Amino acid sequence: MTTPSKQGRPNVLVEMRKFFGSINGWVARSRVGSYFRLSGSDHVRGPACLENATFCREIRAGLTTFATMAYIISVNASLLSQTGGPCVCNLSVKAECDTIPEFSACKEAVRRDLITATAAISGMASLVFGLATNLPVALAPGMGLNAYFAFQVVGVNGSGNTKYSTALTAVFLEGIIFIVLALTGMRQWLVKVIPSTLKTATGVGIGLFLTELGLSYSVGIGAITGGGLATPLALGGCPAELLSKTTGACEVGQMTNPKARIMARRILRRNRHGLPNGVPHKICFHRWYCSGIDTEAGNSRFEFFKQIVTWHPIHRTLNQIDWTFDNTGSHFILAIFTFLYVDIIDATATLYSMVRFCGVVDQKDGDFPRSTLAYCTDAFFISVGALFGCSPVTAFIESGAGIAEGGRTGITAIVTGLCFLVSIFFAPIFASLPPWATGCTLVMVGCMMIRQITQVNWHYVGDALPSFVVMAFIPFSYSVAYGLIAGILVYTVLNGLVGILVYVSGGRFEPREYDLKEYWTWKGTGRRPWFVRAIRAKRSDRHVDHVAEDSDDRGNGNESILMTRVKTISNDYSTTSQ
Repeated sequence: MTTPSKQGRPNVLVEMRKFFGSINGWVARSRVGSYFRLSGSDHVRGPACLENATFCREIRAGLTTFATMAYIISVNASLLSQTGGPCVCNLSVKAECDTIPEFSACKEAVRRDLITATAAISGMASLVFGLATNLPVALAPGMGLNAYFAFQVVGVNGSGNTKYSTALTAVFLEGIIFIVLALTGMRQWLVKVIPSTLKTATGVGIGLFLTELGLSYSVGIGAITGGGLATPLALGGCPAELLSKTTGACEVGQMTNPKARIMARRILRRNRHGLPNGVPHKICFHRWYCSGIDTEAGNSRFEFFKQIVTWHPIHRTLNQIDWTFDNTGSHFILAIFTFLYVDIIDATATLYSMVRFCGVVDQKDGDFPRSTLAYCTDAFFISVGALFGCSPVTAFIESGAGIAEGGRTGITAIVTGLCFLVSIFFAPIFASLPPWATGCTLVMVGCMMIRQITQVNWHYVGDALPSFVVMAFIPFSYSVAYGLIAGILVYTVLNGLVGILVYVSGGRFEPREYDLKEYWTWKGTGRRPWFVRAIRAKRSDRHVDHVAEDSDDRGNGNESILMTRVKTISNDYSTTSQ
């Protein structure tokens, strides 16, 4: 029996490359290619075509971005559902509300609603963002702010100072304020006026906060717990029934809980995302077995999982905004301030880093195309997410994975958004992941955020001490807001006193390594807001028209009138420029 020669065999790889190459060429020559500035397109308006931006490569990049972001569907729902949402519990000790079957069932329904809401808002935001801005950046409810929303603003089972519906109102108003700040150019200025060392320290502090949550019992692997009066924290890892009812510490059986061992093994394997790589099915079945599948709650979860593909509408978290602020005025304002501060830093810094990774940043002014539109789109979906019952939406740093795969245009974000929209119908799978199965994800996300600690200016105490206060206060006070306030207060007092001392002494008394402090100024740099540029351009066109009219008067002997008008225009223009 003869085998065909190697020369006669069709080269499958070559044929596939030709096929995909023809698709890339056909899309590039279409209106789609022109709009997204694909390589080989006839794009003539605005910037030139993007180098190495092909349709198939954008599809692959979008799938990669979704694979690295898919964990947010389960993690965000698990975190936000800890608040209980609109579920009502009248017990004075909110931690005991989970013992009420009706409240637990309502809480599980809220988690399923939030799975649909998270997938829906992530899909819509990413799709519209890619279509409007032509940037390969995906949007979703941000990590860090969702933890602050759940555990500080609202509290576990509603134990905080703000109701769930009132907190959603704060998020909704934050989005409106963001739109105003973006249109007026204030958002860019606010980012630049905050000392860079505090911005970096905020990210590190939130990373430590997420790590603490990932190691806790509420939404983590249960490796740490409260130690009572002797120590704030203690080693955990024991089954929940062995926790002391007075101190919350493990009296016996530390690190004997199989959940902690399973998830610790996954962390050691550097499995950063529980969903793309697949949390093992045995975890889900182990949860059903331990939860008691013969119970009403266990049977409900199993029946929901068996549907696999279904449509779960949002019943309990949709449009829960409440405009009545009963005894929550100061806490409401504090929540808005914290959301604004963290979102301004997080979203803007992420967008700048991603577009710089793409290579589309203007080196002259440090801005990128359609920046105002990008900020407004992000802000708009913050408010839309509040209507769905979610915490603030932001740009995801995981978009860098898609950019590394070759994503350069908005097609990448559109593909990611479509994947999120499709995942809505797989809610039973995401809902079957137990909260502790996402603990390793929180730890690994925290690890990613802490890596920027090397960018803090440790050489000068005026920068190092406030940064350390921010990093320490956020996890240990269990509040992002308190950490930010403490850091800003220390920075203002410390550097204010040093500045006064240096000024009064004429520079003779300077602290050690004073010349290594980071430069700070309240003045903004870069391009002015779009409406300022539009007004100046309109004035410039008006001056040109006047000069053209006066040039026609020369033939009529009106040179004196012409010179008078030219002098007036020159004086006005010089005054405007100054």
